Amino acid sequence: MVHTLKKKICEIGALVFLVDQFVKYVIISMFYYGKEVFLIPNFFYFTYVKNTGGAWSIFSDNIGILLVVGIISIGLLSFYIYKKNHFHLLEVIYLGLIMGGVFGNFIDRLLRGGVIDYIGLRFGSYYFPVFNIADICIVCGAFLLIIDSFKGDRYESRSTNR
Repeated sequence: MVHTLKKKICEIGALVFLVDQFVKYVIISMFYYGKEVFLIPNFFYFTYVKNTGGAWSIFSDNIGILLVVGIISIGLLSFYIYKKNHFHLLEVIYLGLIMGGVFGNFIDRLLRGGVIDYIGLRFGSYYFPVFNIADICIVCGAFLLIIDSFKGDRYESRSTNR
């Protein structure tokens, strides 16, 4: 059973990675750099930009640091998944989302020198930082992890009593 759940984590991560990379390929192929195409006027748009930093462009142009952080993150997640002997459904989902998202952005930094971002939101004159599917999956995975952490050892006690 544990092997099957670890496989599911990898499948979710691979799906996130493949969808993220496919959409980035489409954006690079179809958009001029920096052009905004609004799908919902003055609110939701697609664009093509490269972020050489982390979230909100922190550590801009420090690709080496961000690659090391990516390697450490992927390594720690992989080690955790490898060593853990039981998983519950929510954990399988958020680990897969985070792993796929981190790997997608890592590959961008490694192969493209920065993360390809393309989803934009505008609120009046404020432009929210542009992001991508990998970012969405990392944030959703982290949110689910936080929710899961409030449940305490409920899953632990249930799985050890079987």
